Order: sequence, then C-alpha cells, then structure tokens
Amino acid sequence: MENENQTAGNIADILAEQPAESLTSRIMISSEIGTLKRLLIHSPDRGLGKVVPSKAQDWLFEDIVHLDMMRRDEYDYYVKILLYFLDTTVIRGKIASLSPDHDRSFFKPDHPDYYKSNKVIDIQWLLSDILTDESIRTRLIAAICGIERTSFRTQQQLNQYEPGELAKIMISGSLPDLTMLFAPLPNFIFTRDIGIVINDHILLNKPAKLARTREALLAQYIFFNHPLFAGYQDKIIEIPDNEHAFLLADSDTNRDVTRSTLEGGDVMMIAKRHLLIGVSERTTLYAAQQTMQLVFEKNLVDKVTIIKIPKKRDYMHIDTIFTQVKRNVWVLLGSLARTGDEAKKRDVLHFFAPKDVAEELKILQFIKGVEHKPIEIENLEDLLTDISKNDLGATEPVQFIYSGNNEFPFGAREQWTDSCNLLALKDGVVVGYDRNEKTADAFRAAGFEVISAARLLERFEQDQLSPETIENTFIMLPSAELSRARGGSHCMSLPLLREEIL
Repeated sequence: MENENQTAGNIADILAEQPAESLTSRIMISSEIGTLKRLLIHSPDRGLGKVVPSKAQDWLFEDIVHLDMMRRDEYDYYVKILLYFLDTTVIRGKIASLSPDHDRSFFKPDHPDYYKSNKVIDIQWLLSDILTDESIRTRLIAAICGIERTSFRTQQQLNQYEPGELAKIMISGSLPDLTMLFAPLPNFIFTRDIGIVINDHILLNKPAKLARTREALLAQYIFFNHPLFAGYQDKIIEIPDNEHAFLLADSDTNRDVTRSTLEGGDVMMIAKRHLLIGVSERTTLYAAQQTMQLVFEKNLVDKVTIIKIPKKRDYMHIDTIFTQVKRNVWVLLGSLARTGDEAKKRDVLHFFAPKDVAEELKILQFIKGVEHKPIEIENLEDLLTDISKNDLGATEPVQFIYSGNNEFPFGAREQWTDSCNLLALKDGVVVGYDRNEKTADAFRAAGFEVISAARLLERFEQDQLSPETIENTFIMLPSAELSRARGGSHCMSLPLLREEIL
C-alpha cells in the first residue's frame, strides 16, 4: 500500500493556501468535548508488523497484530470518520467501497494519494517536513543514533535517504528492504501520550519507559521546528527532573517523588480553567506537582485536580478509566468510580484482592493562590458531576455510563479493551470500539444511537446524515486488531484545536 518514492507535499504550503487561518487559531484546547477542528494522529506503520512475542513486553506492546488488517479494515475507518467530521471536502465522494471484503485503499503520507488534510494530520508527515532542513536532519540523525547506540556507518547510511523515507525509518526502525536497524515504535499510534494542549500551550511528555525515548525525541523536534507550531516555541512546556535525580540508584524505591515521568493519557484539559492530572503507572506524583506549579505560574488554569489511581497495567492512565461523552455524560469504570458497599456489590474482584482497588483511588483538588489544604474528593462521580455542573454549566442531570454496563465480569473485560477510552468529535458524539458490546448497550439505555463506522460513512456518502446534524451518537470502530494494542480512540489522538464550550 505504501509508495516508497512519493511524498505528500509540505503541510506548511497547505496552511499558506488558507490565509484566513492565523497562528492563534491553529492550537487551542479548553475542553474534552468542544467540536474537534484539528488533531495529530499516527496511522499504523511498518514497525507494528515487526513486533515479535519475545520483545512485545519490552516494547510496551501487549500483543502482536496483523498489520494489513489493522490498517485497511480498522484504522482506515477511524481516519475516514475523522476526515468527514473535520475536513469533509477531502473525503466526500472518494470512498470507493465500504465493504470489509473490498481491497480498500489505505494511504500513508508518502503515498501520492494521501489525503493531505491540514485538519487530520499524520505526525509522520510533519517529521518528513522538518527533515528537509539539512541542519535538523543532521542533528536528529545523530541524536537517534546516539540513543540507539548504532555505528557511525549507520549514521552515514541514514543521511543518504530522502526525507519521506528517513521519517519512516526513524519511526519504524527498519530500512526500505525491511532490515531492522533498531526497535520499532509500536506505541507511536497513541499520539495522545507525546503531549497535550492546555489552552494555547503544549505540554510535552516525559515517558516512563526507555522504549518510548525515541518517541519523545521526535516529538520535541517536531514541536520546536515545524512551521505548524511557529510562534508557539515560548508556549511549549517541558517538565524537568529533580536536579539531583541523576544521582539516584536505579533500584531506588521512591522514584515517584524525585523523578518526572508524564504521559498525555494522564492529562485532561477538562474545562477552560481546570486541568486534570493522573498519577499512575506511567505518571509520577513529582511530575504532577511540577506540572501543576508551571500551569499556575503561567496562569493557564485556576484549578488542578490530581487523581491517583492504582499502579496496575489494567489502568495505566486516567483516560483508560474515564472519558467525557457530553457536557453532562461520562463513561467510566464502575469498580473505581465508587467507594463503599455499592461498589463492592458491582464488582466481586475485591474479594480476591489484598486491598480494594477503589480504596487506592485518591482525588485532591488544588486552587490557584489558595494556601489551605487541597480539597479531598471522595469518588469519581462526585468529581465529574462537579465538573459538568460548575465548570461546564450543565443544566441537565449528570449521567454515568459504566464500562460493560457495570455487569461482572464485563466491566473489567471491556475496560481492558478500552470501553472507557473514547474520543469526542463534538459534544455527545464519540468514537469507540465495536467489541465492547455491553458498554454499547449502556449507551443505548442512556438514549444514544449506536452505529458502526461503516454504516455511518455510508449514510454520509448517501447524504442521509451529516456531521453537522448528528448528535448523541456512539460510533463503533472495528477493533479486532486495534484492541490488541491496548489503546482506544482517545489514546490515538492528540487534539490541537477544539471550539470553545459556551
């Protein structure tokens, strides 16, 4: 499917063709549910097809996947849904067939038929752009070869490739002949983790695992050098380590309070002046505190809520246990959402755990400029209800849709396949996985239409529906292979621009 010799053209040129767009309109996120206008994605690259069972855990991937199936039969629907909502003109009338049996086209940025949208942007395209600059190219090759401990001859070899191919090598770890130079970056499809937009600022991540170091480096080079982010360099936030962190022994057991590791799945710009930060398996308390201090100093928010969740692979980030659907509607994991007897009735796992996981959930809220102790919030429902009513002005009763319809064992099973990890395209319209059938039933019971991505695209193409008029809808993506990666549509997106919630 990929064409090795063609490139899609420079995104800066496409932006220049739209003179009405100013720098200030390129990046702005003040909620999770405002109508989505621009985002970064990364479609599955050839590196995902190189993951082997013996290295999957080291590379932070849960399973091996069928790359072509993931691309054509699953992720392709995701891209087309995004394009229909964000950049309709580049996709309308161009879907030849929606049948899973049809050999539908799947295009990476180096293909001549790549859709070239400046609203739905593949990060590989941005990397290709900056690699046309000889200085950036030289420095980035050297940095990656240093991280990967390659030979100097490999460094010289990489410099011979044109920008489009070099970008693919840097991401996939393999040459055009599929020879592997270094490990792939299978987690790069989860663009949410490389950074998060807080109003008009960009917070870059600090990955917890060494396997994601190259991702963080590529993100740094893109955000600091690409014309799309020109004018934002002084608005990029990087979280420092403790100045003495390098002196710690590798076996130090208190790294949470001295090291900064932070991933975007643990950060939600939930309302215009309210930021949520998770402390999890991947984000440390020290990083959360550093982030809170910086956003307060820059006057980006007035309120920061820190949510400490159990350090379990099942949860990983806060966006794996809850995301927002609508101003007054949330989807969440029932076993972590309540305390007390009611939670225990809904999840029998507490009988086998040494400690009830709900008791490990801690929520503290900090107010800018207020010196007293932080406000302790008892459970997620109380926090999310307060956000809906007081931050977002919801006038309708707040509703909660529980993973797996809160039925044992489906709550835990479907949370594992990202039932709580949904991307809102606009208020009340979200994208998730079709395999989470009990969660889909819960959406129906809450008054939402549940429709497959293929059927929705078909109705769009036939002018039976339009993205502008659709509301209260759960869009289901095919997900047999995508769900193996353990990340949903929320993980697979880095929103850059949303309309403000009024």
